Amino acid sequence: MSGLSSLPWELQVGLRYLRARRREKFVSLISLIAGLGVAIGVMTLCIVMAVMTGFEEDLRDRILGFNPHVVLLSHGGTLDDSPETLAKVAGTPGVAAAAPFVYSQVMATTGQAVAGAVVRGVDPAHVDDVIDVSSHVREGSAKHLGQPMTVQTIVDGKETPVEANRIVIGFELAKLLGVRVGDWVNLMSPQGAASALGFVPRVKRFAVGGIFDSGMYEYDSTIVFLAMADAQRMFELGRRVTGIEVKVDDVHAADRVARALEVRGGFPLFARDWMEVNRNLFAAFKLEKFIQFVVLLLIVLVAAFNIAATLIMVVMEKRKDIAILKSMGATNGAIGWIFVFKGAVIGVLGTLLGIAGGLGGAWLLQRYKFIDLPKDVFYVSTVPVRIYPWNFAAVALASILICILATLYPARQAARLAPVEVIRYE
Repeated sequence: MSGLSSLPWELQVGLRYLRARRREKFVSLISLIAGLGVAIGVMTLCIVMAVMTGFEEDLRDRILGFNPHVVLLSHGGTLDDSPETLAKVAGTPGVAAAAPFVYSQVMATTGQAVAGAVVRGVDPAHVDDVIDVSSHVREGSAKHLGQPMTVQTIVDGKETPVEANRIVIGFELAKLLGVRVGDWVNLMSPQGAASALGFVPRVKRFAVGGIFDSGMYEYDSTIVFLAMADAQRMFELGRRVTGIEVKVDDVHAADRVARALEVRGGFPLFARDWMEVNRNLFAAFKLEKFIQFVVLLLIVLVAAFNIAATLIMVVMEKRKDIAILKSMGATNGAIGWIFVFKGAVIGVLGTLLGIAGGLGGAWLLQRYKFIDLPKDVFYVSTVPVRIYPWNFAAVALASILICILATLYPARQAARLAPVEVIRYE
């Protein structure tokens, strides 16, 4: 009791009301249920926030792991592949690496299948400078991109060995075309040439030198990596390229680096960062996370109504005590604070218990990964979890604020209680 004696007397009375007498067991049981309701709501909200943040960041990492942070393009369609332009881009503050690229659409064909694909021509010597392609290759290698390889093909009904330059294709595209490392693939460009027989598309044969698996179906089913020289020859670009892809030091500052590249490059160059390209996707993620936060906060709101109901019952039970305290000189404000403190203690204890439960649940999900997800439906095999203190702090703050607001009406009713009326009738 010596420790409690230093507390304000209103808080001491509020804490005393939390301890049940024999005939007040029911009221204390409701208080316990209200506190547990707050704890369950807070715990659920914390775990959901950790999981949603995990999904968002995992998707972002996968997108950034297979896409440049910034691309520098030209309003004229293509730009010169000159060392001066590349050096100017690489020398911009915030740029970690830069490399030219060629981007175009093709039709990939084999003897038994056809599929649409997107060609990304890259410099074989710098294939991993901006995008770490090699770390995603599951069969073959990306190091020999563009180098000749002998493949078996059918010529005049006979199997004949021919030489073709190597390419790297996505896992899903390889499965669709029915090819493996060492097989051949024809790439057909829609940018063909007119002849006496009509329009003739350009077709070139390549050897599958590697198969990558990015974990993103959209990439694995469409992307084909070619050596820069092969892509330039196929699309008749000469020494020109589609643009320059850039890797930045800080992914969150990609928009600032993009604006700096536009200023430094001047017209007709323009830059697009990963946040701009994927704005709709991440805006949908943020909206979904906010809506889930609001919906799950309703669980805490229900528990807060239980706290309010408990305090109203306590006010009715303690009418005599309130009358006596007022007769002894307690002000309306002091009486109100007693019940605010009592409700706040229930809310704070429930919130702390919920935060501890949420932290423990999120840690267990992160550590043991006991929830499996179907890989053919989701791009991950288990639930991703990210634990950040500010997410838990936001949940705790919202919960405590709701619980305190729930105490205001019962506290106001207690403060307005007239001691004369209570003494007259009781």
